[in-house]
Amino acid sequence: MNWLLVVLGAMAGAPLRYLTDRAVRSRHGTAFPWGTFTVNVAGSLVLGTLTGAALAGAAGSRLQLLLGTGLCGALTTYSTFSWETLRLVETGAGRSAAGNVLLSVAAGLGAACAGVALGRALWG
Repeated sequence: MNWLLVVLGAMAGAPLRYLTDRAVRSRHGTAFPWGTFTVNVAGSLVLGTLTGAALAGAAGSRLQLLLGTGLCGALTTYSTFSWETLRLVETGAGRSAAGNVLLSVAAGLGAACAGVALGRALWG
């Protein structure tokens, strides 16, 4: 039954990633991959919040499978982040590629840490 929770979460996460990426791209017509950046940071925040809730004893294993593995797993995308970064390098936008890596890692870690603090504060 655990697999069903992961599937259900992924059924929400994958379309959410696609729709968010499209919406962000339509507003920011630059070559910088703001859509992927947005979903990765949002997923880090959600996963951090879920982790904080789990540490506080408010999120059980089923919720972790549904939201953590399923939703966040399908919402976030390391492969697209890597491909878009390499594409920036190949097109001569090395500074944008470096900025993408630094900004994505810093914002993702920051969002995850903020999420843990939020989850603990809300359910701790």
